[in-house]
Formats: sequence, structure tokens, C-alpha cells
Amino acid sequence: MTEYSNVETTPAVPEASSMIETFRAIGYNVETAVADIIDNSISAGASNVWVNFEWKGSETWLSIKDDGSGMNNEELIQAMRPGSKNPLEDRGSNDLGRFGLGLKTASFSQARKLTVLSKKLGCAPAYWTWDLDYVNQTGQWNLIKYLPENLNEQEYSENETGTLVMWTDIDRVVKHFRQNDNNALEKFLHVMELVKKHLAMVFHRFIESKKIKIYFQNYLIKPWNPFLIGELAIQSFSEEQLNNGKVVIKGYVLPHKSKISDEIFRFAEGTKGWNEHQGFYIYRNERLLLAGDWLGLFRKEEHYKLVRIQVDIPNSLDGDWQIDIKKSVARPPLIYREQIKNYAVKVRAQGVEVYRHRGKTVKISNGQKFVPLWIDHKRGNKWFYKVNRDHPLLELVIAQAHADPGKAIEILLRFLEENIPSKSIYIKSAEEPEAQGFPFEGSDKEPIRKAMESMFISLTAKGKSPEEAKAIIARIDPFDQFLHYLEFIN
Repeated sequence: MTEYSNVETTPAVPEASSMIETFRAIGYNVETAVADIIDNSISAGASNVWVNFEWKGSETWLSIKDDGSGMNNEELIQAMRPGSKNPLEDRGSNDLGRFGLGLKTASFSQARKLTVLSKKLGCAPAYWTWDLDYVNQTGQWNLIKYLPENLNEQEYSENETGTLVMWTDIDRVVKHFRQNDNNALEKFLHVMELVKKHLAMVFHRFIESKKIKIYFQNYLIKPWNPFLIGELAIQSFSEEQLNNGKVVIKGYVLPHKSKISDEIFRFAEGTKGWNEHQGFYIYRNERLLLAGDWLGLFRKEEHYKLVRIQVDIPNSLDGDWQIDIKKSVARPPLIYREQIKNYAVKVRAQGVEVYRHRGKTVKISNGQKFVPLWIDHKRGNKWFYKVNRDHPLLELVIAQAHADPGKAIEILLRFLEENIPSKSIYIKSAEEPEAQGFPFEGSDKEPIRKAMESMFISLTAKGKSPEEAKAIIARIDPFDQFLHYLEFIN
């Protein structure tokens, strides 16, 4: 260990105005910023949270109020101090914070004024404000004793407790907006709708278990569960545990569109759509950190859009999983990546089957198996598709061919046209583009040669010259890929 007693030192205190502006660039959006404030409410034992705003153009304000335990004056000052917690310190299992920066950085990212008013049982209300313009003018890390005009010091009664966070001068959202501008109002309301939906997703497990109620403009937010728990057609996988049971993984394959109502289908696509919501969902103490991400293990592709995998971790593993300040990034430790990937491969394989067969159950309850019209198979290391010779349709066509061959062939062709395995072809092409086989590759090509010869004989019998017959055959698919056979036809 380095011995510091004889080392020369000098102060290097961060310059206040530069540092506080740097905090604004951490990367929050409005949704993640509001969610970070609510984390503090949950950690404070709140049962109710109210998110409210008032549209006033560039003077619009937003507040997050809770009925948690509240803080006295000294505790509030400490909470408003940047870096009020050491991320290496042990925390309670229900603590959703880590760096002691969330309240400040989340608020600074959206607003130039952050006011916090708090009431602890048996204590007078306490309030302080961070004003970024004041910090820039003075160059000092100083809070100011200031309340916005629409905020009352008596927000909480004598017997009530809780904390209210207010953002004013929200320059990242409403700067230069005019109150009477309907287009500006529409844009702002769209952003607020995204906030509401984000909270419904991030805190859905808290809302479902009735640990907390979150109100948005005094309307109760309903939870958005990404796994459609309760739907009969959902397929869930058994849990897998890592790190001595601290990390729990559980996979789900959501129902195909044909198995759920239009209303449920639209609900399940969330704010980003089915494709973007596929992947892992990382929860820390039941709070959703990362939604719909393959963690660099796979690409997002259409045929995996029904796959969603829940991963639960405790806050004691924040460092191992590289949880960032915004709580929007998580990276699994290298030691577990292969196990996580192998589990996901199993779930993804089932997801592809559901997608490919349009929700058909691969094995029906009476023991009868699903019978495909087309079968994908490999010749060597290349993929091909062939008609299932054991399909009942072929037996039907053969039986009808004795009475009316033309009609039987038309029926067969129609079914083949209508059931081309386009989804399977797309999946194979996307995953293994170099493994797609060409016609008759790796198989007997004698049927091609004989067919070309028979067509040549037929064309010349109809009056075509040998050269004309060969020119016609050369422009017919797939004969155009076997032109060398024409040299031997006479």
C-alpha cells in the first residue's frame, strides 16, 4: 500500500460553475430523470407519489411529491450535496440509490432550478434550492433559501411527512416555448406522455404488488408488465440462478399476434414497438434498469421479437454489473456471460418457433404433431427447403390426379404458392447468409439435365430450330444456372 504521509499535496477543488454544468451532460432524458427522483421516494418508504406539472410555456414547472419519511434541515442539506453517498458503502437491500448523485444530476439535466421541500415527523419543514445561474455568478457550491412562488412552505401538515422536488426553469424541455403556442403545448404533452409510460414500465412491479401508487396529474398510473403475465398463450421457462442464487433469470416467449386480442397486442408493444422490446430486462431490487437489450450478446431481429428475459440482481452487485448513474446501463460480469447467453439461446429458439408457425402449438394436447408443408434441411453445410412428402395434401392430390390431373396439379401449386416458408427463409438468411444453398447444390443434377433435354425435344418438335430452343431454355429459371448442359443436347 502506498505511504502518503510524506507526499506533497495541493488542493484541486472542482470549479463550481464548470462542474455543475458538466453534471447536466450525463445523459438523462426527462423520463429517466423523473424515475430517478421517484427512486428516492421509494427508498424513503413512500406509499404514494404524485407527479404534477403546470403548462406555462417557458415558465412551466414540474414537481414530484411523496409521503415518505421526509428529512430535517441537516439531512436535506446532506441529500442535496453532490456525491452525498459513497457507492462502495453497504446499503439497505431496498435502497435504490448508489452514487448520491441521482437527485442532483437528474434534476440539473432538465432544469436550472431545483427546489426540495421536506417534512420529517416532529420537525419543521425544511427547504433549499440549487440555482445554476447563482452558482455560475458566484462560482460557489452554495444552496439558496428560496421557494418558487407557487410552492407553499406548509405543503405538509403538522402530522404529515414527505418530500417535494420541484423543477423550474426547465430549459431542456420548454426553453423559448410560448404559453399560447398550441404546437409547443402538443410537443410538451407528448413528452409528458412518454414520462407516464416510462414510469408505468420502470416501477410496474412496485405498482402490481401495491407497494406504491404513482399518480400523474392526479390520475393513477397503471403498470406496464413486459411479460404479459396472465395471458394463457405465454410460454415461460424455468428459472436459472447465478452467483449463489443472487442473480435469477427467467425467460418468456410472448404469444403470437393471432393468440391475443388487438388491445393486448398494442399494449404489449409498449412505447418502442415489438422489435425494440425484445431482449433482457434487468431489474435491481424489482426496479427496472434496462428494458429490451441483448447486452451485446445478440442482434435485434424480427424473428426474436416475442422473446423477453427477466434478470433480477440485488443492489450489492451494482459494481459487478457496472450500473451507471442514470440506472440505464448494465453489463453482466464476464464470468457469467456464457451462462446467460446459453440460457437465452434456448428461449430464443422457442421464440423463433412461435414466430415461424404463427402461434401454432408445436405439439397439440392430444399428442398429434404439427405437420408442416415445407421442411428446412441441410445438405452438407447448406440450408435447403423441400416439400414434405408425407404431408396429407400430397396423398389427396395423388388420389385426385387419376380423375382430373390438371385440377390436382392446380390445387398442389396453389397450396405451395400460399405457404412459401418466407419467415423461415428470412430467419436462415439473416442468421447464416453464407449457408444458403443454390438449386440442386450438393445433390444429383440428373433431373435438371433430363428436364432440359425433354424441353429441347418438345420445342424442336413444335418447329423451333435447335438454336432457338436452346436460347429459350437458357432464359428459364432454374435452367439458366446450368447452361453447360445445353452444349451436350443435340
